[in-house]
Amino acid sequence: MKWMGRRESDNVEDRRKFSGGKIALGGGLVGIIIIVINLLMGGDPNQLLQQIQQQAATQTTSQEPSAADDEMASFIKVALADNEDIWKKIFQENKLEYREPKLVLFRDVTQSGCGNASSAVGPFYCPADEKVYIDLSFFDELKSRFGAQGGDFAIAYVLAHEVGHHVQHLLGTSDKVHEMQNQLSETEANKLSVALELQADFYAGVWANQNQKLNNVLEDGDIEEALSAASAVGDDKIQKKSQGYVVPDAFTHGTSEQRMFWFKKGFQTGKLQEGNTFKELNI
Repeated sequence: MKWMGRRESDNVEDRRKFSGGKIALGGGLVGIIIIVINLLMGGDPNQLLQQIQQQAATQTTSQEPSAADDEMASFIKVALADNEDIWKKIFQENKLEYREPKLVLFRDVTQSGCGNASSAVGPFYCPADEKVYIDLSFFDELKSRFGAQGGDFAIAYVLAHEVGHHVQHLLGTSDKVHEMQNQLSETEANKLSVALELQADFYAGVWANQNQKLNNVLEDGDIEEALSAASAVGDDKIQKKSQGYVVPDAFTHGTSEQRMFWFKKGFQTGKLQEGNTFKELNI
């Protein structure tokens, strides 16, 4: 993707210099002594444990990002700026107002409006604070662990998918789905989750289509990189790799084939109205 020298979004909170998960316990030995005294005086051990866990999640140590990490951060800021431009345009065409989400770049652990955020969870969108959370090390894992092709447009696809969840939040789709899920069995609720995720893949494709028309940024192999990333994070492929067998009723994001299909459909049509994954999946 052509990105060097282009506008970077200002809607970014860069927390990468601070790595979470270091337990301080109120200052080492002094903290331990305080805990012992509290217990001897009848303090609630569960409450103390909760305080320790909260402290562990928020305690940070300074760490400078690498040059490669900084370059990846610059790229994803450009990709976010493109998402802002495209979705603002699409919303205006549909007489709607687009609120720009923020992107939080972090390492290891951070706090979000949806609770503690860990890099182990992977990139995610939190509707409570309207922010996308990404640990950039995920993209190395996408190649090494999940076998994705890699490349900058794989990163752009992941970001666009999470921004797609923001679009669903603004349109009220995700709220309706969550209300429905509360009244269904786990298996049926999972089907709705799959439809929601596939629609976010579709929206990522719509963004890629519109961004190419507006900015002519795609290079040879970019779409293949996105499709490779979409395939790598299919439920069937992940389950097969992690446990050796596939349980379709437990799918929450869709198969590799479904994820590639819906991204491709979004890219080919470029039309928001073509992304009714709920209807297509007979939900």
